[in-house]
Amino acid sequence: MSKPKVLFICTHNSARSQICEAYLSKLAGDRFEVESAGFEPTTINPLAVDVMKEEGIDISANQTQSVFDLYKEGKLFDYVIKVCKDEENLCPTFPGITQRLHWAFEDPASFTGSKKKKLAKTREVRDQIKQTIQDWLEEMR
Repeated sequence: MSKPKVLFICTHNSARSQICEAYLSKLAGDRFEVESAGFEPTTINPLAVDVMKEEGIDISANQTQSVFDLYKEGKLFDYVIKVCKDEENLCPTFPGITQRLHWAFEDPASFTGSKKKKLAKTREVRDQIKQTIQDWLEEMR
């Protein structure tokens, strides 16, 4: 029996969706196939790399990918989870027959202030993501 496929999407595939992919893979990779993608993929956000290292998860070698490339490849997903805030007008919707979920998290790329302040806010997002995934996995039992 194949595992359900999950796609996390956000604008740049640089932080939130990468963190989601990493946590779901760590917590339930035996139960799900997990990917992440973005509407306008850029590079991995160093703040996300730093806060995930604190959790013992290395995402520094991850590559970003385009939602459109996945669509063109004909990939289908059982769950597509959008992790952008509603006001981000570039947050994509992946087509196809799938269960769509929306978990809104702040974008670490938008954080301002000192590196210390940006890291603290990114940790908050990381912790929100981890809790949301743990809660979702509990619901899926």
